[in-house]
Amino acid sequence: MILFDGVSKKYPRNISALEDINLKIEESEFVFFVGPSGAGKTTLLKLLIREILPTRGSLFLDDWEINRLPQNKLPYLRRKIGFVFQDFKLLTDRTVAENIAVSLEILGKSGREIEERIDEVLSIVYLENKLNYFPKQLSYGEQQRVAIGRAIAGESNVVLADEPTGNLDPKTSWEILKILSNINKNGTTVIMATHNVDIVNSLKKRVVVISEGKIIRDEKKGRYS
Repeated sequence: MILFDGVSKKYPRNISALEDINLKIEESEFVFFVGPSGAGKTTLLKLLIREILPTRGSLFLDDWEINRLPQNKLPYLRRKIGFVFQDFKLLTDRTVAENIAVSLEILGKSGREIEERIDEVLSIVYLENKLNYFPKQLSYGEQQRVAIGRAIAGESNVVLADEPTGNLDPKTSWEILKILSNINKNGTTVIMATHNVDIVNSLKKRVVVISEGKIIRDEKKGRYS
């Protein structure tokens, strides 16, 4: 369970990014964050991985109050939450397998455990035949699939996706959504920030609309507009 309790965030020069956000996301939900650029969607996601801290309020992942976690607990938080970026953020000098292995090495997995998990993950993201490819040898869609694989490799409870289809063509975007939907069906909570109207309107998942740092609409089977 994820809970935002009266969360506000101000940046320097008194720029308000979020104002009094109250939001509860249940385990295994699929939620879209939608709204114009600068509305506060990415700020919400960054708060969840504690890349930034709220100016006011609290946010929780299960029984952890994220904004009060001591520094030495942050690696444990990031085991629970995987993050998928619009620009992939892959290590260009490492293969597909090595990119996925990074998150497993951090968890202290054995070599055999890493190999087995890489095989499982590549099957989930349909990249079994790209094991030894480098990112520059892959299409954008394939690179995003590697990024998703890296996000779920440690068996995260939550996957955050910040505009994961923003650089992709419509067909490839739907392939990415299929993977995220399958991950969600297996019990992982998925929160996706997006501007993709067709995807949001077609999937009929929960839609949280954000404008000028405030939630203006929250619908269980919502539409973009």
